[in-house]
Amino acid sequence: MSTSSAASPPLAPPLPAPPPSPLRRARSVLPVLPVVAVVVLLGLPVAPDSTATPADAASGLVVLWAAVDTVRRARRPLTRTAALVLGLPVVGIAVAAAGAVSAGDAVTGLARYLQVFVLVPVAVVLLVRDRRGARLVLWSLVGLALWQGSVGVHQYLTGTGALYQGAGIRAVGTFGPSDVMGMASVVAYGVVAATGLALGTRARRLGVPPPEGWGKVLAVGCALVLLVPLALSFSRGAWIATAVACGVQLLLAGMRRAVKVFAAAAAASVVLVGGLGVGAAALQERLTSITQVAEAPDQSVVDRYTMWAAATDMWHGHPVTGVGLKAFPAHRDGHASLALSSGSDTQGAGQAFRRQPLLSPHNMYLLLLSEQGLLGLLTVAGSWLALLVCALRRLRRSGHARDCALPACGLLLWQLVNFLYADIGGPSTVLTAVCFGLAAWWALARDGATAPAAEAGPR
Repeated sequence: MSTSSAASPPLAPPLPAPPPSPLRRARSVLPVLPVVAVVVLLGLPVAPDSTATPADAASGLVVLWAAVDTVRRARRPLTRTAALVLGLPVVGIAVAAAGAVSAGDAVTGLARYLQVFVLVPVAVVLLVRDRRGARLVLWSLVGLALWQGSVGVHQYLTGTGALYQGAGIRAVGTFGPSDVMGMASVVAYGVVAATGLALGTRARRLGVPPPEGWGKVLAVGCALVLLVPLALSFSRGAWIATAVACGVQLLLAGMRRAVKVFAAAAAASVVLVGGLGVGAAALQERLTSITQVAEAPDQSVVDRYTMWAAATDMWHGHPVTGVGLKAFPAHRDGHASLALSSGSDTQGAGQAFRRQPLLSPHNMYLLLLSEQGLLGLLTVAGSWLALLVCALRRLRRSGHARDCALPACGLLLWQLVNFLYADIGGPSTVLTAVCFGLAAWWALARDGATAPAAEAGPR
C-alpha cells in the first residue's frame, strides 16, 4: 500500500521571472528624460557673465513636471522619512534668508539653495521610478563627462585652455576660465559614476539576455579614459574627492577587488604622467603642492586659508543664525586679514584677462556656518549626513541592486568631501542637485523603486 507522499510528483523549481515588457521599460524611462535633459544641456557653452543657464531653466521645468506627475498619479509622493530629511534644509535656509543684507540677496539666495538642496533632489526622487531610470541618469552623467573631458583634452593639446603658469593648458571644457571647477566636477562625477556602475554590475550569467558584461567593460573603459581630463583640470580638490569616493566604492565592493584596482590605477597613473610630456612637470608640481599647503603655500592656498578664518570669525559674531544668505562678500573685508588678495586672475579658453573677486570661502561647511550659523549647518549639512547614513544602510542589504547603490553612494560621498574645498556657484551647480537627487532616491525611495527590475512591481 503506497502512501500519498510517495505518489505525489516532485516539486518543480520555480520559473524565472519574465523579462519586463517594452511598455513597462518605456514607462520607467520616460519620466526621467527631463532629468537627462538637464544633464545634456550642461554640455552647451556658457557665457562668461551669465547668471542663469539653459540647464537651470530646465531644472525648473523638471520640478514643475514632477509636481504635475505626482498630482496626476494621485498618490503620496514621499515617505515620512524622505519628507523629513529632504525638507530639513528649508528651516535653516528660510531663517538665513530673513537676515540677508538686501531683499534681492534674500530672494536669489533662497531660490538657489532651495533649487540645489530641496526642489531638484525631490523632483529626481519622484521621477526616477526604478533602477532602469537611475542607470539612464548615471550613464548621462558619464556621457556629459566624456564630452566635457574631450573638450578639455583638446584645450590642453592645443594650448587653448585656461591660463596656468603662463600657458593655456588648464582644461576647463565649455565652462570657461571663470568656472575652472566646472569641468573638473563634471568629469569627477563621470569617473565616480562609471566606477560604481562597473563595480556594481555583475558578470553576465548564462541565459540572461541583457549583456551586462559589456556594460561592465564599457564602464571600466570610461572611468579610465576620464582620468586624463581629470588630471588636466589641475584641480586638487577634485582629485582628492575622486580618490576618496572611488576608494570607498572599491572597499565596499570587496577587498580583493580593491587591491587589484588600486594596483591598476597606480600603473595607469605612471603611464599618464609619463605620456604628458611637457605638461608632466606642471602636473607633478600641482600634486606636490597638496602636501605643501602648510610649509610653502601658494597665493591661492593663502587666500583660501584667509577666507576660512574670515568665515569662522563671522560665525563667532553671529553663532546661531549667521550673517545672512549671500552676505559673506559684504562682511569679508571686515573679518579677513591683509594676506587676502583682491581676487584671482582668469584668462584663456576664449576669454580675455579679468580679475575675479573672491566672494566665498571655498568651503561649503564654512559658508553655511558663516551665513546660516549653527542652525543652517545642523539643518542643511545634517540632511546630507542623514542621506549618507540611509544610503549606506540600504547598501548593506542591496543585493542585486548594487549597480545603482554604489554610484549613488559614491556621488554623495564625493560631494561631501569636495565641499571641504569648494561651495556652490557656477553653471555646474545644477548637476550637484541632480547628484543629491540620485543619492536621495537610493537612500529614501520606497523599496519597490530600488528593487531589481524583474522583481519591482508597478508603482
